[in-house]
Amino acid sequence: MTPREGAPERDRPRSSQRRNTASRRGLALALAWCLSPASAGAAPSDAARLIPHESAWQYLGRTSGPSGTWPARGAIRGVTIGPIESALRPGVGYGTEAFERSLHETARLGGTWVSLTPFGRVWDLESTGVDLSFEAPFSENRAALKRAVQTAHARGLKVMLVPHLWVESGGWRAEIDPKSDAGWERWEASYGEFLLTWARLAEEASVDLLSVGVELRSWVTTTRAPSFSALIERVRSVYRGPLTYAANWDDVEHTVILGELDVIGINAFFPLTDQEGASVTELLRGGEQVAAKVGALASAWGKPVLFTEIGYTTRRDPALRPWEWPDSMQNVVVDQRAQADAFAALIAPHLDEPWFAGFFVWRTYADPDDLSQEAEWGFNPRGKLAELVLRDAFRASFATDGDAPLGAALTAQSSEPVGRY
Repeated sequence: MTPREGAPERDRPRSSQRRNTASRRGLALALAWCLSPASAGAAPSDAARLIPHESAWQYLGRTSGPSGTWPARGAIRGVTIGPIESALRPGVGYGTEAFERSLHETARLGGTWVSLTPFGRVWDLESTGVDLSFEAPFSENRAALKRAVQTAHARGLKVMLVPHLWVESGGWRAEIDPKSDAGWERWEASYGEFLLTWARLAEEASVDLLSVGVELRSWVTTTRAPSFSALIERVRSVYRGPLTYAANWDDVEHTVILGELDVIGINAFFPLTDQEGASVTELLRGGEQVAAKVGALASAWGKPVLFTEIGYTTRRDPALRPWEWPDSMQNVVVDQRAQADAFAALIAPHLDEPWFAGFFVWRTYADPDDLSQEAEWGFNPRGKLAELVLRDAFRASFATDGDAPLGAALTAQSSEPVGRY
C-alpha cells in the first residue's frame, strides 16, 4: 500500500463551542430516538438504527434483547483481545480463566469495551467459501465466544464482535477475487452464512456492536457492493444492535456501503509522517490532519466514526508505515517511546470531536501472559510505555461522553492529559 497524503488542516472551533453544538443536537437526537418505534420495544425482526448524524453515537439506545434494554452511550474506550483458539493449547482462549485476566487488565487500564475477533478460514485469494472452523471445531469456538461475551458483560465491559477472515495462503483479505460471476455468487453466499451465523450469536449473547466485515475492499468499493448492502439487511433481521464495518484507512472514502451502517468503522493505520525521525510535534500535526480528513467524512455521511483498530509496532518510526506486519520485519530496533508517541499523536486530536465514537487498540491476547503470539517489537502495548498513554487517554474526557462540567472546556481541552505519564 502507498501512504495517502493527509488533508490540509481546517479551522477548528473552540472546545466549548463544539460541546455546546453537540449538546443542542444531542437533545434533538435524544427526543427523536425516544419517539421512534424502536425505543418503545421492537419485534425480533426489527433492527435498531441510529438517527443519521455525526454525533448520534452519544444518544444510541438498544431495543429490548435477551438481556433487556440498556444504553450504549459514551465514548468507546476499547481493547481488541485476540483469540488463542489452537486445540494444542487448551484453556487459554476466549471464555477461559486466562481470558478473565485479560478482561481484568483491560478494566484496570480504563477500558470500557473489548473487541472479540472469531476467525473464519479462507484458503487463498480466489476462494469461493469460508470455513467456519478455525484451529478448533466451530462448535467449541462458538461456545467459548458466548462465554467470553457473558464474562465481559459480567465485568461491566461492552463487546464489539468482529467476525474476521484468515487467508491461509498469506494474502490480504482485501484482495479476495473469485475471478468469475459464478465464483462471486458462491463467495457471497458462503460469506453471508459465515456472517449471519455470528450475527445470530451476537443477538443471542446481547453483543453491543457488530462489525459486518473487515477490509473487504474488492467487494464494498466496487460494483459488487449492492450484494453486500443486501447482506446487511439480512443481518439486521437477526441482530438488533448497531452495525459497523471495518474499512481500511486508505479505502474508506471509496467504500459505498457506509450509508447502510450506524457507525463508520476504520482500521486507522494512517501514516502520521512521510519521513524517518519525525518529532512529536510533527507526528501530532499528522494526527491533526487525520482528524480533519475523518471529520469531513463523518460530516459528508452524517455518521459517527469509530476507529475499529488503531495500533503501532514497538520500533523506530512506527507511524511511518503503521500497517507493516511484525513478522516480516528484520533487524528491528525496539523503541517503546516511539510507539507511545505515535499513539498519543493519533489519539489526542480526536478526543474533542463530537463525531468521534472512540477506538479499539490493536491488540492484546486472550492469555495476557502468552509471549508467543508476536515478537517484542509487535503491536501489543502491554507492559510498555504505550500502555501509559492509553491509560491517560481512556481516563480523559471525550466529547462523545456528553456535556462536561460547567466551565471545564474553558480551562483545558480534554486531550491535554494524553501522553503525560
